[in-house]
Amino acid sequence: MSAVAVEESAPVQTPLHDRGARAVLALARFEARRLLLSIPVVIAVVAYVAWIVWRTRNSWDGNPVLQDADRATQSMPMLVGLAVLLCAARAVVRSERHGTEPHFATLVLQPWRRTAAHALSVVPAALLTAVCVAGQFGWEALKPGAVGHGSPAELAVGPLTVLAFGTLGVLLGRLTMSAFAAPLLVVVLLFMFVLGTGPSEASGLSWLAPAVPVIGPDSLPSDLLGRPAAWHALYLAGAALCIAFLAMAVAGGRGAFVRAGLALSLAAAVTGGVLQARGVTPSPELTAAREHASTDPDLTCAEHGGSTYCALPEWAPRTGAWADVVDRVQAVAGGSAHDRPLVVRQRIDARYGPGTDASIPASTEPHRVTVGTAWGGNRVPEFSSAVAAVLVAGTEAAGSELCDGRMVTVMWLSLSWQDDPMDALRRVRLDDSVTGSAIVLSPTDPLSMTEGQTDVVRRLLENPPAGTGARVKKHWPELTAPGVTTARVAELLGVPGPKKADSCED
Repeated sequence: MSAVAVEESAPVQTPLHDRGARAVLALARFEARRLLLSIPVVIAVVAYVAWIVWRTRNSWDGNPVLQDADRATQSMPMLVGLAVLLCAARAVVRSERHGTEPHFATLVLQPWRRTAAHALSVVPAALLTAVCVAGQFGWEALKPGAVGHGSPAELAVGPLTVLAFGTLGVLLGRLTMSAFAAPLLVVVLLFMFVLGTGPSEASGLSWLAPAVPVIGPDSLPSDLLGRPAAWHALYLAGAALCIAFLAMAVAGGRGAFVRAGLALSLAAAVTGGVLQARGVTPSPELTAAREHASTDPDLTCAEHGGSTYCALPEWAPRTGAWADVVDRVQAVAGGSAHDRPLVVRQRIDARYGPGTDASIPASTEPHRVTVGTAWGGNRVPEFSSAVAAVLVAGTEAAGSELCDGRMVTVMWLSLSWQDDPMDALRRVRLDDSVTGSAIVLSPTDPLSMTEGQTDVVRRLLENPPAGTGARVKKHWPELTAPGVTTARVAELLGVPGPKKADSCED
């Protein structure tokens, strides 16, 4: 009988640091699942998605400028970030609340590794926010009237805000081990960043806030914004990592990895913070470029139907929409105005940077019409009123001084062809009224309507007599003659005259 020697192989020993890394990732996955399914985060994400759908359907009247649309993605992620902060802090103190903290001493994970897992658990929430940001911006970019260019650095602000708030919750939980500290901080941050008046980008200190999405009524070309968006993204990323490594250090992490990570992330945050503060002040080159764009811009011109349309390069795709309005206004005009060549030029005042509402003076050049950078909604009747005023008065400056019956002709040309003329009349007037005297908005200096002119225009738009368009063309010389009264215009167009005589004081 022979003996068979069996050689047993020694078990493979996994290095301790590998086991620790796998345990950290496993705990991070578990905590991330709990975080994403927690009630505050679910409510915040659902509210965020609902807000995106509600806002983006009709934002910018279907004509977004993408260098503004990217900044519009920055505010609402703070709501998700506050929910993540609250739930991340509660996850850190869960063992303290349940009395199981002493049992963790028997596990492979030291406290600082568990803290690292909690910090990693907020990354999926930031990625989910990035998906929402991409969806919102992509929706805007796919609209037929979209122009301009978005900035990846501006789009990164929302996800980085959620990441920073989440790691702040981890640090707060590790520092206090209290379930009440996070709700108190959420209330403070909610008041500061959501319910407050909001920061102004004019101050370097304001850029220490997570988001500075200042959007004014007039969009500027992307190369004239002068926002330190890239440095701000670096600041937020560095702050989020610095807070995470600081939380690990508070939990007992003293190794080279934690020390190096803390030093590098702090350097990134400080570098981004300092450079973004310096970037708030426009450089001489940017100031010169803004001045040039405001006084003698480089425009791209195109011909449509005999008229010339000159736009800033990013707005060149919109010249067709402007031409459609001009064609419709001229179609109801008479005399030489019916086919008079016009020059439509886009004008901006970029000297004061984004977020400002600078007025543009009316042009004194004949047959020249100004158009701004916004389009759709109220901007259409405002532009058509400017076109009509130039066709009637000759120049924008003369149109802004009209105070006789010609104003009725102007408003008929501007509004009669639109889908809902009375609604357009309401939207083009400063007080949103259809009675009494009012200011009529325009891309440059506004026009004005007396009470009597309003009465006549309202009768023409509500129930126009048969053949009104033909009367306009037949009596065009008299309808556009300086000094013609509103009563005479009403008589020529076949509607009752005003109860009051023309008066610029009405």
